[in-house]
Amino acid sequence: MALVVLLRGVNVGGHRTFRPTTLARQLKHLDAVNIGAAGTFVIRSPVSRTELRAELASKLPFSTEIVICEGREIVRVMSRNHFGDQPARPDVTRFVSVLSRLPRSVPSIPMNFPPRGKWLLQILARDNRYVVGMYRRQMKVIDYLGRLDRVFGVPVTTRNWNTMSTIVRVLGGEGA
Repeated sequence: MALVVLLRGVNVGGHRTFRPTTLARQLKHLDAVNIGAAGTFVIRSPVSRTELRAELASKLPFSTEIVICEGREIVRVMSRNHFGDQPARPDVTRFVSVLSRLPRSVPSIPMNFPPRGKWLLQILARDNRYVVGMYRRQMKVIDYLGRLDRVFGVPVTTRNWNTMSTIVRVLGGEGA
């Protein structure tokens, strides 16, 4: 079973910076594949989540939230048609946010931010620990994405749809 690692809040705005390619080389024995610069990795060799989390924490030069998912969960989420017949638009980014754990309570979905007027961030669906949505390319969206921790009551890390699609390709579409 392949695992996917999402590091929260790394290489953003000059804070908690590191070289993901270096970390992937250090995890070569786990057949680690680096996906971009945002701290996203596919681990293709068998390893327990506990062992993987400990190894990652020992190799990172800072403390951060380490979210570990099963590859097949991501494949399942990405295979669903969450956007209906809405065409992709250049001014809108599709994304998946991953909850660090299941929340105690779940807000009503769909939801828009701001709640009135023209939306900047839309939450369309939730599938277990995965939240699917889209946002307009505007600076205010960063604030709305930051609010998702409070909305769901657990730490959340977000990746755009293209990154998640790359993960699925690396997994071979099956996640195992």
